[in-house]
Amino acid sequence: MMPVPLDQEHVLAVLAAVKDPEIPTISVVDLGMVERVEVSESAPRLTVELIPTFLGCPALEVIRGRALHALVEAFELDQSDCLVKFGLSRPWSSDRVSAAGRERLRAWGMAPPPMATVAQFVEGSIAVACPLCQSLDTEVQNLFGSAACRALYYCRSCRNPFEVMKPI
Repeated sequence: MMPVPLDQEHVLAVLAAVKDPEIPTISVVDLGMVERVEVSESAPRLTVELIPTFLGCPALEVIRGRALHALVEAFELDQSDCLVKFGLSRPWSSDRVSAAGRERLRAWGMAPPPMATVAQFVEGSIAVACPLCQSLDTEVQNLFGSAACRALYYCRSCRNPFEVMKPI
C-alpha cells in the first residue's frame, strides 16, 4: 500500500475523521477548529494549529491527542515530526461550523448555533428550531446546558428537551 501524500488536502481529509469527543457526529473540520496546516521539509514536518471552541473545554486535550494520533498513523510519521497545537491568534466563532456540521448536529438531536448575536440568544429574541421536529415553538429552559458550549431548550410541539450549541 502506498503512503498517503503529506499535503494540506490529505491532512484535512484525515482531520475530517477526528470527532469531537462530546459530539461524536461532528469532526474538528466541520466545527471549524482547523486554523492552519503547514507542511515542511524540516522537523516538525507537519504542524496543525487548531482553534479552541471554548478555552475551558475539558475535551481540548483529547481532541489534540486524537488529531495527533490520526495524523501520525495516516502519514506514518514519528510523533516528533508532527505538532498539533492550539493557537489563540484568532478566537473561534460559531459561524465557522460548516453546513455539513450543522446537519450532523441536527441529526444527532442538537440544534446548531443560531445565526444570531450572543445578546439576541441570551435575550431569547430569536427563534431556535427544534432539531427533532423543526418547530419554532421552542423556549429556553437554561442557558447553561451539559457543557459550556450548550444551552437547554424545550419544544412545545413535540414536547422534547434538546440542546443548542450556543452562538459565539
